[in-house]
Amino acid sequence: MAKKKKIPAIVKQIQKQPVNEVNYATQKSISYSQLSMYTNCPHKWSLQYKDGHYTSEASIHMTFGTALHETLQHYITTIYEISGAEADRIDLEAYFEERFRETYLKDYKSNKKVHFSDPVQMKEFFEDGLEIIKVVKKNRGGHFGKRGWYLVGCEVPIILTPLPQFNNVLYKGYLDVVLYHEPTNSFKILDIKTSTKGWSDYEKKDETKQFQLILYKYFFAKQFGVEIDKIDIEFFIVKRKLWENSPYPLSRIQEFTPASGKVKVNKAVNAVTSFIEGVFNTNGSYKDITHEPNPSLNGCKFCPFKENKELCSKGLI
Repeated sequence: MAKKKKIPAIVKQIQKQPVNEVNYATQKSISYSQLSMYTNCPHKWSLQYKDGHYTSEASIHMTFGTALHETLQHYITTIYEISGAEADRIDLEAYFEERFRETYLKDYKSNKKVHFSDPVQMKEFFEDGLEIIKVVKKNRGGHFGKRGWYLVGCEVPIILTPLPQFNNVLYKGYLDVVLYHEPTNSFKILDIKTSTKGWSDYEKKDETKQFQLILYKYFFAKQFGVEIDKIDIEFFIVKRKLWENSPYPLSRIQEFTPASGKVKVNKAVNAVTSFIEGVFNTNGSYKDITHEPNPSLNGCKFCPFKENKELCSKGLI
């Protein structure tokens, strides 16, 4: 087994730094998911988070995404903390199978022991995962270079107060993968996304999607005292399927780096500020106001409240 590399001081410092905790008795936590939901439909956000009407429903897509996330994080951790050769010796297919099975059972129990998939569909998703793993392993060196790189961590917590005047409202998120490049004294934040066929150009241009990593970059710099210009971001998108009969060579891996300069960072931070000021009082309690629906065909199609006209009568579906 390869000998572990000496960890740079800045990586040790970040790994050892205490992280804030949310006191849910007196504080509220917000996340990118909440920001995205509020931006798309304030009424849906209000029903789910303010009024507590919605309980998350299990789905094979969520089960698959969780299991593959954990599998790839295990592989990446071994690459950087031990060696690429050691990572390649892992029976990653068996590891994924175990995580897929355990995650499904956990989701099944949380879904009131109601099955949300069937053996045929589960087999299809499992085999898709194996294809993704095969491609990641084959192109390990291209995606996860070793020279000068160190792993800061997986699921790195970000918990801090975005606005001092709202000190009982904390932004909370977990960074899938954070790497440090010693020769350039820079960081890279990776967010792993599972997708059916990847992101289209339209999806890449969606600023709300981009805000997730832009905000992670901003808050990582703020929480750990790192220069924001020394942080790169990347969506690492893995595709379950490839487009058939494409005239172009296709890959199951799509790497997308959104622009994250000062203008984009300010836009993202302003979105968080508007969200907080729009729904919270300065003491952290919710404002006693009505948040209006913002109906759209795509948003209403997948809305968990579309069948309940008492909660929302303005849906388009």
